[in-house]
Amino acid sequence: MIPTPAQAWDLLCEYNQGEFHRKHGRIVGDVLRWYAQQLGYGGEADFWEAVGILHDLDFEQWPDQHCTKEQELLRQREVDERLIHAVASHGYQLTVDIAPEHEMEKVLYAVDELTGLIGAVALMRPSGSVSDMEVKSVKKKYKDKKFAAGCSREVIERGSAMLGWDLNDLIGRTILAMRASDAVA
Repeated sequence: MIPTPAQAWDLLCEYNQGEFHRKHGRIVGDVLRWYAQQLGYGGEADFWEAVGILHDLDFEQWPDQHCTKEQELLRQREVDERLIHAVASHGYQLTVDIAPEHEMEKVLYAVDELTGLIGAVALMRPSGSVSDMEVKSVKKKYKDKKFAAGCSREVIERGSAMLGWDLNDLIGRTILAMRASDAVA
């Protein structure tokens, strides 16, 4: 079974009560949908979005089993193994040894942490928004390791390298993707 984005959202909400995790799932889902359309996978946009929504399914309740417990939960619901591999692969070299293989998995790996960093930068801006954000604003905060310290720059850089993209390109595209998200305030 491959859940629709609406079904993925319902499942995320079943295991995540906090607004932070729900909003993060929605943002990453929207960002992956945007990337699917931009990278020529428009026919798979619902799948990419569902992966983005579900990628942290287990994090709120089982942070010490992140990317492992979600595989169990999804298999219990007979979710397609492609989706299970995709959500688990974003924990590569962190919590699991499941490497991102498909371009979508590499995008997820790269943007999961980056969306958090961009969101933190947006909160510091006078507008409080990504709508007027530029790459240089993110890069300035990116260099400050104390700023949004929980957002791994190493993971972002590995993701950028996996995709074969320049870091500035990844940041610029992700800003555009976040502008298109209804979940970004």
